[in-house]
Amino acid sequence: MGRMCGRFAVTTDPALLAEKIMAIDEATGVAAASEQKESSGPNYSGPNYSGPNYNVAPTQAVSVVVKRHTEPDDQSTRRVRRMRWGLIPPWVKATADGRPDTKGPLLINARSERVASSPAFRGSAKSKRCLVPMDGWYEWRPDGEPASGKKAPKTPFYMYAGDGEPLFMAGLWSTWRPRDDAGAASADSPLLSCTIITADAAGPLADIHDRMPVTISERDWDRWLDPDLPVDEGLLRGHGDLDRIEIREVSRLVNNIRNNGPELIEPAGPQPRQATLL
Repeated sequence: MGRMCGRFAVTTDPALLAEKIMAIDEATGVAAASEQKESSGPNYSGPNYSGPNYNVAPTQAVSVVVKRHTEPDDQSTRRVRRMRWGLIPPWVKATADGRPDTKGPLLINARSERVASSPAFRGSAKSKRCLVPMDGWYEWRPDGEPASGKKAPKTPFYMYAGDGEPLFMAGLWSTWRPRDDAGAASADSPLLSCTIITADAAGPLADIHDRMPVTISERDWDRWLDPDLPVDEGLLRGHGDLDRIEIREVSRLVNNIRNNGPELIEPAGPQPRQATLL
């Protein structure tokens, strides 16, 4: 099947999220400039939060949680930052206008089996791991066999936490700066970007798609985020918060990225099909 986790919903204000998880808010412009050395880029950080987004799409700005040091020898702390969804590795070349060359595949997902070995992800896997908070994500299941010359119709489903709390997906992030002719990094503000890690789907989720995002339980957040520790591959093989996830069929309104409202996550029809992963 194709790439998964290409749309999701998130309704929590990043400032409130930071307060809730005891993190420094570097997403809404509240943090001091000294705390934003990596995150002061004009495109995907700062006070650009525009409210709930029920139809987050690739290349849009999303809030992510990281752990970083303010000074080299201090204790790392949680930070909430805004980043482009679609990882841009630091070695990507710049175009004539100084932007990253993004003609290749959109790196919105990273396969858990390859994060430590893939050239695009292994650098981030060492010390730039993140959490991508969301209310839930969408996936489409083909309905029957396609007619001759046509694609099979697909039914959208919404996977969400039944307790109403956000899910935190394992992710990787990167800092990109244009380089001069000598190969030196520019002093301009960096562009931060991220990707969501996926694994083989488990339980009823496997009936919708063969892949699912890797969830990280609260007890494991700091172990996953710690920039001073190597990647814990056991967390990539685990099922995290799988037992919190429920499945709901939703309207095909989500198919159009221009649609963006709470109606996208409402049950489709009077008798929605739901399943709780136990």
